[in-house]
Amino acid sequence: MTAKPTEQQLVALKGTTVPVQRILDLFHVRVRNHGTVHLISQALTDVGLTTLPDFAVCGSRDEVDVVPKSSVAAPPEVSGADETDEALPSHVLPQRLLLGDLPSARRGVRCVGLGTTLPQTTYLMRTRGLEQVPVTTGMAALHGVVTWRSVAKMHEMGKEQTLENAMEKDSLPVADARQELFISLPTIREHGYLLVRGDDGCLTGRITAADVTERFEGAARPFFIVGEIESLLRRCLGTAFDEETIKAVQTNKKAEHRTGLVSDLMFGDYLRLLDGNQTKQTLAAQADRNWATLNWPAMDRAQFVRHLERVKDIRNRIAHFDEKPLPEQLLLELTTFAKLLRDFVS
Repeated sequence: MTAKPTEQQLVALKGTTVPVQRILDLFHVRVRNHGTVHLISQALTDVGLTTLPDFAVCGSRDEVDVVPKSSVAAPPEVSGADETDEALPSHVLPQRLLLGDLPSARRGVRCVGLGTTLPQTTYLMRTRGLEQVPVTTGMAALHGVVTWRSVAKMHEMGKEQTLENAMEKDSLPVADARQELFISLPTIREHGYLLVRGDDGCLTGRITAADVTERFEGAARPFFIVGEIESLLRRCLGTAFDEETIKAVQTNKKAEHRTGLVSDLMFGDYLRLLDGNQTKQTLAAQADRNWATLNWPAMDRAQFVRHLERVKDIRNRIAHFDEKPLPEQLLLELTTFAKLLRDFVS
């Protein structure tokens, strides 16, 4: 749960250079998303501060300068749609993924006590579909873990069938929720699971290999689809428009830095190329000519531009470190737009 620090705590940061993690810790924020980034930015603004560079696009271990907001020049105005994507390049991905960021690490874990019999424990495993059951006192003292493998080993060695003999006790896979996920992957691969402890030392959940697969599939699939959409857009726009046309929409860059290369365009630039209803009339008029150049008589322009803007918004959402999986409806919008482009780009 997030918490807002006092005004004095924030003002004390003025003129200092601090790791991004320190700022996140002040707000009890583990994962940056639209909500938490807005909360922190607004709180800093309220006391007249900001960070250089922007904490929202830095790794949590990177350092930022906390400076008066008045000392930072306002960015030049740009025309057209919201430009959050201009501040967040496609290569920016979450710098740290913690064990606690996976839902299963916070979902709780079914445990048994030392007084539980082995038949009671295996019954629980069968009826609940559990591969492992920790044996604990409370939720903090871990005595061992009963797994189907450890039960089979007990039988193979001819030991008495007791909970004590069925437990794995050595080198148990346990880690703190604040540990990085990538560091823990070899342990999960070796054991098939990892028990997670919270800040109070109590078990908070369990991560399995299936949880890791699900997390990365959910995170990677939208990125791949957005990547395909950009590739298809650049193929059709790169062959249709010359260098000067491309330079004209790179309004987020100084004139000397406008490359005229379609590979340097972002979603806001794509919209400036094609949206005839944008605020700046010169770009809107050029967009009308650009659409005619594409020669897509079977494509409804208004619907296409509207869908392109939705894709831009979805792309910003998945690039802003949102820990939640992309809703199925938004994923469908991405796949539908990619299919649409495939039909029009040979």
